Amino acid sequence: MDVELLTTTLARALAFGTPLLLVALGEIVAERSGVVNLGVEGAMMLGAVAGFVVAAITGSAILGLAAAALAGALTAALHATLSVVLLANQHVSGLAIAIGGVGLANLVGRDWVGRPLPAAMPFVSVPVLKDVPLLGPALFTDQYVLSYVALAAAVLLWWLTFRTRLGLTVRAVGESPIAADTSGVSVRRVRFLAVTFGGLMAGLGGAYLSLAYRPSWGENITNGMGWIALGLTIFALWHPLRAIGAALLFGAFFTLSFRLQSVLPPELLTLLPYLVTIVALTLIALRGGRGAVGAPEALGTPYRRGER
Repeated sequence: MDVELLTTTLARALAFGTPLLLVALGEIVAERSGVVNLGVEGAMMLGAVAGFVVAAITGSAILGLAAAALAGALTAALHATLSVVLLANQHVSGLAIAIGGVGLANLVGRDWVGRPLPAAMPFVSVPVLKDVPLLGPALFTDQYVLSYVALAAAVLLWWLTFRTRLGLTVRAVGESPIAADTSGVSVRRVRFLAVTFGGLMAGLGGAYLSLAYRPSWGENITNGMGWIALGLTIFALWHPLRAIGAALLFGAFFTLSFRLQSVLPPELLTLLPYLVTIVALTLIALRGGRGAVGAPEALGTPYRRGER
């Protein structure tokens, strides 16, 4: 692979992988607290339509991003209310929100299909970093702001998760909510806020599609990317920095599926990331449980105070 092809592939991998990274980072935080949110596809869709409509009406991409983040956060807050407060089944609640969110977003955006967006986000470059050989032209030249936000968020969340008391609290709630509760931590509050934050990130991921990557609105604009991000969360082993590599890998396979059609079947390249995710799930079973590969021990388990 020559340098130009590698640079182009990395650049397009970041462009395609940005929404996956944003959503996966939010889901990592939620799952670190012990809650699975299968509704991120619905949150992405609602964020995408809210961001597009507000940006189209106001002419401001910033307001569009704020509306998308709010829509995603409110969607996730609904899931948190059902699964954390009311102790409903997390998977059923998430699936219902995913399906309902996609339907509602398509309904709200029905009259906006094909309309131009005057507030699309421009390309930007990062001074100094853009001059770094290979990585500069690939990752820090002519990308969208949200791509840089996603990369910075991954580093920040790594630091918060593994180097601060806040991160320790979230991880403790996900590993042993009983112990966290005994030490005075409000398990319900931590989980509620973690899930809501995950929805906020999903909303931004949706806005990236409708305001930057494809500055327009179309039905099912996310095209299942929320589900891919869920797989990416597992593939990254619930680690924010690994999520960067995972998102770039998914993006690279997507890009190469078009460029290498004459060499390999595009379906094979598109399928490879999912096969790797299946391998990661298999390792969980073979290596002695969730903790062996980084999954929180209490993931998906509702917490009722006083029960063991």
